[in-house]
Amino acid sequence: MIRLGSLAGYPFEGPRVLGGWTPPERPAVYAILYRADPVGKPHDFAVIDVDEADDLSTARLPFGHPRARCWERRAGDKWGLHICTYEVPGGTAAHRQQIVKELIAVYQPGCAPEQYDLAWEDEWIGSYEAPTTGPLTTSRKRPEGTGTPERS
Repeated sequence: MIRLGSLAGYPFEGPRVLGGWTPPERPAVYAILYRADPVGKPHDFAVIDVDEADDLSTARLPFGHPRARCWERRAGDKWGLHICTYEVPGGTAAHRQQIVKELIAVYQPGCAPEQYDLAWEDEWIGSYEAPTTGPLTTSRKRPEGTGTPERS
């Protein structure tokens, strides 16, 4: 098992070598990984793509997927690719898609066709006061030229 997501909140099964994996007939979120430093840190993986499917067996995995060539380029070859999956308990397609967007925002995988940002602006939420709220402990905007939010 490998945990992915903000605060490592999602327990994914795997990672498994993609080339030896048979996709099950189940809905799930999946992440494509490779070992960034197989000699120095063999247990460290880099996320290069994230997606979801209503049925993993029809997602053209392992190597018929439209982004498989990008995965192979990033990993060096197709045998360096790994997959991990998360079957969202009681999750709908919309729930899986939200998890995909969160994981893409966190890991910024190079083979994902879209990128998302975790930053937010005041006008998106507006101002409010309640007896249970306190001041924010992190900033809302990313500093120029960086990929991570500023911390207060």
